[in-house]
Amino acid sequence: MNQTSKITVIIPCRNEEKYIGDCLNSVINNDYPTDSIEVLVVDGESSDSTQAIVKEFGTKFNFIKLLINSHEKVPYALNQGIKESTGDFIIRLDAHSEIPNDYFSKLLFWSKKLNADNIGAVCLTDVKHKNSKTNSIIAVLSNKYGVGNSYFRIGIDKVKEVDHVPFGCFRKKIFNKVGLFNELLDRNQDIELSKRITRNGGHIFLLPDLFCTYYARETFYGIAKNNFGNGFWNILTVYITKKIGSLSWRHFIPFLFLLSLLVPLLSMIWFPIVGLVTVLILAVYLVVILPISLKLSNKETFFIYIYWTFIVLHFSYGFGSLMGFLRIDHLMKSKKK
Repeated sequence: MNQTSKITVIIPCRNEEKYIGDCLNSVINNDYPTDSIEVLVVDGESSDSTQAIVKEFGTKFNFIKLLINSHEKVPYALNQGIKESTGDFIIRLDAHSEIPNDYFSKLLFWSKKLNADNIGAVCLTDVKHKNSKTNSIIAVLSNKYGVGNSYFRIGIDKVKEVDHVPFGCFRKKIFNKVGLFNELLDRNQDIELSKRITRNGGHIFLLPDLFCTYYARETFYGIAKNNFGNGFWNILTVYITKKIGSLSWRHFIPFLFLLSLLVPLLSMIWFPIVGLVTVLILAVYLVVILPISLKLSNKETFFIYIYWTFIVLHFSYGFGSLMGFLRIDHLMKSKKK
């Protein structure tokens, strides 16, 4: 296996003192030659001890460097890292992620073999502190009825060309062809870039037997806040890029579900009987997720937690999209100022 290609690992972060150390340790423990790696941790002016932790790593390992992102947002951090990179391949990681020790070597091997523009691994959801509630959250966030049919979440049995992978390994030259990450997108910038790559004839692959770990939020509030933001930025992503194809259809299902409840409810002003449609749709939803929740229940989880996680996940995502839709003009005017 040829392991001589230089790689640049970019890790955007802000206030990640609980996670950044474990993330960097997983990078250090990789089997890829350290003289062919540079790690750029691009910090968005953290107010906790994140920068101090990274600096400490940097004093021990000279291939780890701390950069400061004054804009604080992720796409700025990624672009800053790309511009300062010296590698032929760019690997994007997250402070909440950890990787196995053969992660870099396998990505490089398959990237060259498949001539991939971007290639990634299946993403396993985990938590730092395990109990019946957090295990229930993991179960929902790893289930297709919770997070959709993203192959990188539900897994595959053979190498597959896909429309997106998390924490991918990019050929650096692809950025010259399709451009950098869209800095107007506080979220979804990685998905939108993937869509640009495929629209321009690029190829993205997912590996079935390589896994990275992503640490999820461990509270219902954390899940709701994160997914409200995801739903919110789905709408703004389409508005900003002027392309519905900047995301996949699955990203809008919670929004459409919520509209199917709200439209009949509002129509009751003129036609009271129509409100029964909302009752029926909500009842069907609650009944459908019941057996799914029971199936996911085991001695390490709790049925009620699983059931509630589904509800929190879907409704927070849908309400996020609704608020994004209602506030598009106001938000875009604010961004232009």
